[in-house]
Amino acid sequence: MKEKTVYLCSECGYENAKWFGKCPSCGAWNTMSEFKVKPEVQTRGVLQKPRGLSKPSTLSQIETRDEERFLSGIGELDRVLGGGAVHGSFVLVGGEPGIGKSTLLLQMCQEMCKNATVLYVSGEESLRQIKLRATRLKISPPSLFVLAETDMEQILAETDNLAPDILIVDSIQTVYRAEVSAAPGGATQIKECAMALMQYAKSHNVTIFIVGHVNKEGALAGPKILEHMVDCVLYFEGEPSGSFRCLRAAKNRYGSTNEIGVFEMSDHGLLEVENPSAAMLAGHPADASGNCIACTMEGTRPILAEIQALVAKTAFGVPRRTAAGVDYNRMVLLLAILEKRAGLFLSGSDTYVNVVGGMRLDEPAVDLPMLLATVSSFRDKPLPEGVMAFGEVGLTGELRAVSAAAQRIQEAWRLGFHTCIMPRQDLGDKGLPKGMNIVQVQNIAEAIQAVL
Repeated sequence: MKEKTVYLCSECGYENAKWFGKCPSCGAWNTMSEFKVKPEVQTRGVLQKPRGLSKPSTLSQIETRDEERFLSGIGELDRVLGGGAVHGSFVLVGGEPGIGKSTLLLQMCQEMCKNATVLYVSGEESLRQIKLRATRLKISPPSLFVLAETDMEQILAETDNLAPDILIVDSIQTVYRAEVSAAPGGATQIKECAMALMQYAKSHNVTIFIVGHVNKEGALAGPKILEHMVDCVLYFEGEPSGSFRCLRAAKNRYGSTNEIGVFEMSDHGLLEVENPSAAMLAGHPADASGNCIACTMEGTRPILAEIQALVAKTAFGVPRRTAAGVDYNRMVLLLAILEKRAGLFLSGSDTYVNVVGGMRLDEPAVDLPMLLATVSSFRDKPLPEGVMAFGEVGLTGELRAVSAAAQRIQEAWRLGFHTCIMPRQDLGDKGLPKGMNIVQVQNIAEAIQAVL
């Protein structure tokens, strides 16, 4: 039969018979890619069920097992997953090249293979390369099976023969289906292969982990529909040249998306960081202007991080603004508030803001420490030792209350901080440390006066 030409948006998965310069669905430009499919391929699938076998059921008729989750053996990964992986779930792990995605999944196999059979499919490495990496990581579980294959039909056939409990595919961009007339790694192949894996996971109750690469914009490569198919989307973040890695959940059907896992890359693989605050504050300079300790909440975990700012007189007509680890637009907004409400002339100075350790802080509670670090650098006056701050800054210069204030204060006291600068709010009787000096301020002028 004659092939059919379809255009697919790589951002949102929108399909149309016509080509558009701008996607009608998501508005992205130059994302419509052409591919050809045979009509019979659309109605034929490797895992297609015969008609009439699927019938609707009420919730009371559906039976579930008690053991809904199983532990991966990596505490930080289990935290992000919501307490462990769910049987029959479909998990996508994405990140920059060299960030440690394959290392994390291979280390996960060491513990999971004690109670389950795992099939690790690699489309990027040979069996010898996988063996060398496993030897370096000291991983040799007896029930770990390795397959170097890129043909999806062959992968599913071998999975049927082995019947593993867990299937790992590294990566989804390298596998392909022979029936689809498109190059591996394209939007069409990724969509079709992911659909086949999703159907297999649900029909056979097999937990599947797939690795996904990111493009130059930092988003997962392939159509956006890939993220809609999976049950959980995990992002591995961090500078490849640095040692710390953060694992975040952008989507999780079985748990919260607020938790993070912190790892440290070493010669023997990824090591769990049980105390991220102490690790992030290692090497904190004393009597240096332009730095302030912030406390952010990542799910239920308070984490202390160091925010550094450098304000220097500009050599050009337009000052430079650079932000690493914080939102750039939020930083520019705080500079405008400082100039308008605090009378600091920053229009003639370059401003650079950085979060030490490669962490990304998106919570509004980091507004106040970012502002104090900037003022400290502008005046070239260091903040007193043992000071921690948190609070949201409004456009009029007022400070607004944030959640989990008591937990932030307790974490700061545990790590040796004795002074907390925070907005005015009722803390109640929540077992606050008696020795902590809690300074509650109403606006940025009072906060600056309290420490500078």
